[in-house]
Amino acid sequence: MAITIAIFIPFLAALLVPFIYKRVRSRNIGWFVMSVPLVLFIYLASFIPAIAGGKTYIHTIKWIDSAGINFTTYLDGLSMIFGLLITGVGSLVILYSIYYLSEREALGRFYVYLLMFMGSMLGVIFSDNLMVLYVFWELTSISSFLLIAFWYHRKKSRYGAQKSMLITVSGGVGMLVGFIMLHTMTGSFSVREIIATIGQYTNESLFLPAMLLVLLGAFTKSAQFPFHIWLPDAMEAPTPVSAYLHSATMVKAGIYLVARFTPVFGGEAVWFYTVTGVGIFTLFWGSVNAVRQTDLKALLAYSTISQLGLIMSLFGLGSAALNEGYSADSVIYTQATFAALFHLINHSTFKGALFMVVGIVDHQVGTRDIRRLGGLMSLMPVTFTIAVIGSFSMAGLPPFNGFLSKEMFFESVLNVRNLDIFAMGPLMGSLLPVVAWIASVLTFVYSMIIVFQTFLGKHQPDRLDRKAFEAPVGMLIAPSILALFVVGIFFFPNVVGKYLLKPAMASVLPPFEGAEGLVPHITAWHGFNGAIMMTIGVIVVGGLLYFFLRYWRGVYSLAPMRWNLDSMYNGLLTQAEKASSFLTRTYMTGYLRDYLAYIFVFFILTVGGGLLWTGGFSIDFSNDAPITVSEYIIIFVMMGASIAIIFVKSRMTAILLNGVLGYSIAILFVVFRAPDLALTQIIVETVTTALFLLCFYFLPEWSKEKSTRSLKVFKGIIAISVGTVVTVLALVVQGNKMFESISVYFEDAYELAGGKNIVNTILGDFRAFDTMLEVVVLFIAGIGVFTLIKLKAGKGDEDVED
Repeated sequence: MAITIAIFIPFLAALLVPFIYKRVRSRNIGWFVMSVPLVLFIYLASFIPAIAGGKTYIHTIKWIDSAGINFTTYLDGLSMIFGLLITGVGSLVILYSIYYLSEREALGRFYVYLLMFMGSMLGVIFSDNLMVLYVFWELTSISSFLLIAFWYHRKKSRYGAQKSMLITVSGGVGMLVGFIMLHTMTGSFSVREIIATIGQYTNESLFLPAMLLVLLGAFTKSAQFPFHIWLPDAMEAPTPVSAYLHSATMVKAGIYLVARFTPVFGGEAVWFYTVTGVGIFTLFWGSVNAVRQTDLKALLAYSTISQLGLIMSLFGLGSAALNEGYSADSVIYTQATFAALFHLINHSTFKGALFMVVGIVDHQVGTRDIRRLGGLMSLMPVTFTIAVIGSFSMAGLPPFNGFLSKEMFFESVLNVRNLDIFAMGPLMGSLLPVVAWIASVLTFVYSMIIVFQTFLGKHQPDRLDRKAFEAPVGMLIAPSILALFVVGIFFFPNVVGKYLLKPAMASVLPPFEGAEGLVPHITAWHGFNGAIMMTIGVIVVGGLLYFFLRYWRGVYSLAPMRWNLDSMYNGLLTQAEKASSFLTRTYMTGYLRDYLAYIFVFFILTVGGGLLWTGGFSIDFSNDAPITVSEYIIIFVMMGASIAIIFVKSRMTAILLNGVLGYSIAILFVVFRAPDLALTQIIVETVTTALFLLCFYFLPEWSKEKSTRSLKVFKGIIAISVGTVVTVLALVVQGNKMFESISVYFEDAYELAGGKNIVNTILGDFRAFDTMLEVVVLFIAGIGVFTLIKLKAGKGDEDVED
């Protein structure tokens, strides 16, 4: 129950922020907001010993029980890691934002969006029900859209928010379809129940499409190739947003989805090759593009893409353990999963610190352009120290936590060469470590760019917007804490391994009982093995490439930029806008006759087509009452009046003929012995006719529309067709009664309600609430009209006074 409440606490706090913001100083609102994730972090941390001991917590609130959709929360090792990252990094980001954002910013709105996102992410990781998970999944897309577009007056911010929204929501819709397929196969929306029973459904025809659609949602959210293009443009958001969403939380939602569904789809060749292949290529592609960037934030964006690809590829490799059944070779795959979880934590620490460092540089000197920076080490020594720790950890150097998980990554891709899993073959087995090593070399290069080209070299004060000096202490606290974690995890990695990684392994690779020996013991030194040799090669080759960077960086200009994925996206979006604009101009003609034609043609095709398709033209006249001469006379009068309205040229005549129709209906009610309905019809017809005459008095002269012969024929066909369909439908319904008429019930009105007049009894008793609500609606409408009249009069009076 407490975990369920924890999800909604950020949403409740978001509701309070606007009221508190009005009553406190702008900057002070941040301290209230920071208390929310800080309390949640401490609360979640209290569960660590129990979770490490193998315990899980589940709670269910009934929601749509008939459809199997209940609000079920589930806390285990995997959700614990993400929960601590969301609340822990969230607390530091909010602390950082207190000093980073100006009091002139709309801080109330900013923190509302941030809390919405935090609650949505907690909902994603703690939800056991697929439909509830999807709801929170899309809430993360909406709240991240609002955060990215926080500076909405900037065109690039709006563009980046739109781009992220379109790509991630599209993937989310595909994921929803995959969830529905899973439910169709298993009959359950519960992730735990699906994991327990999925073995009997792996041969179902929906299994593979469901897998690919779930991966589509994961890949779009975690910025995997080719969906990665939204992440660099999302960097237009304020730096606290980038540090939170794009290094520690939102982009990790896709990683979480892959980890959570590994027990469902892991062990399958398609899952193994898709997740590993997409991940390893994203690692390579992100690192290639990071080196070419001249904006520090864009460089970090592509580095994030690359690091997410690394984690994704490790989860792909680790999924093979489910196919092996925890055999002797499974240690290779379990080590890959362990490395993925480990690097997940490490990446959040060093990348969060680096984003804050870049924000500090931009805040203090007014630019993130590497070409204008340099020589800041002596002017910003604390920021420089944090940058070194974060960058060297990202490069995989000791004594930082990134070195440990990078070594495990190298060991995983090297060991997989020796196994014949899913008919991989030597080529694929050899290609993985080669690509991984090249990407790591480029990672080393761009990590050095961050440190050396920003803080060393020649200082260029004339090219900076502001004089450089160290940031305020408050802005340095959050990145310093993250930097301490980067170093601390290196020296005490097995604390993290025992209390966080091991229980998470049991969630990703169940059943894990009896496989505890497969959980690696983390050590900084493994001897001179293949992994350390790859690291030495990365340092040597990466150092040389960085030293000669100015000589070979020009190779990027050889690539035709107009063929990149961003250009394809922009072109597709432009064509979609043109097509939609053409379609809108085609049917939005501005003529009422065209809109009515659309409606009537749709009615003819759907209703008439439905009758034809189902063969429903069975009409029974046997139970119909005979039609008297007086009724024929009234009907022919109504038909004549209806046809005459079309051809008359006087507006007054048209109104009178329309009145003939209404009064003829009243006469029919009299013939059918329904005086109440007749009286009501007469009153309504009299009022409407009077209103018509009053309104038409103010209209210009009536000019008949000039229509071509073909248009008149088309209108006539539509009119006759609609009349025919309505008539046939009425006859079909009248002649085919599947159930006893409800009027039989109302015939006992006197016994049931004490009223002899059935119509009055229905209105006053059986439909009492409906009638009362109708009266309330009319009352509200009357108040609205009265208010508008008074407002208009008031406005006119003011104008006169002026």
